[in-house]
Amino acid sequence: MPSFTPDSQLDLLFSPELIPASVKAELGSDLHMRPLAKTDITRSHLSVLSVLTTTPDLTVAQYEQAFNALRACPNTYFTLVIVNRGTDQIVGVGSVFIEQKFTRGLGKVGHIEDIAVDKSMQGRKLGLRVIQALSAISENTGCYKTILNCSDKNIPFYQKCGFEKKENEMARYHNVADRPVHTPRL
Repeated sequence: MPSFTPDSQLDLLFSPELIPASVKAELGSDLHMRPLAKTDITRSHLSVLSVLTTTPDLTVAQYEQAFNALRACPNTYFTLVIVNRGTDQIVGVGSVFIEQKFTRGLGKVGHIEDIAVDKSMQGRKLGLRVIQALSAISENTGCYKTILNCSDKNIPFYQKCGFEKKENEMARYHNVADRPVHTPRL
């Protein structure tokens, strides 16, 4: 059985000090909340995300490339995980990304995405704890609001987390699998 890896031994996406200690304290002694680590592909990160949708079969190099792309935009991407201390495996995950606006006095908006909890750990309020931590990160980085999209069946959960239903989501999906991806030069 792998032993728990402390934060100090990991290459983390952002400073763990941004995660409120009050939220971490609500997890219980068997769990630990921290930023995403560069090596979390080996700790079931993608497996937990598969609760939401299909996930790609990434190589370590591809995972690290995506991690590095997130980190290349400081103060923008905040993905956190909940780790089972006994197995050193991820059991919960969520992200908030910060959008700089030209409106609202150059305000910022936090967008919560990809909240997932391993099926074996559901019912322990881990989703609530992830939402609380991400909302606090959003607020503490200066966002005037935090928003998210969800299915109708998840509205009651997010209302319990302090969110209110407002307006509607629209989506347009693109078939990008058949086309090469062009990255703009900066």
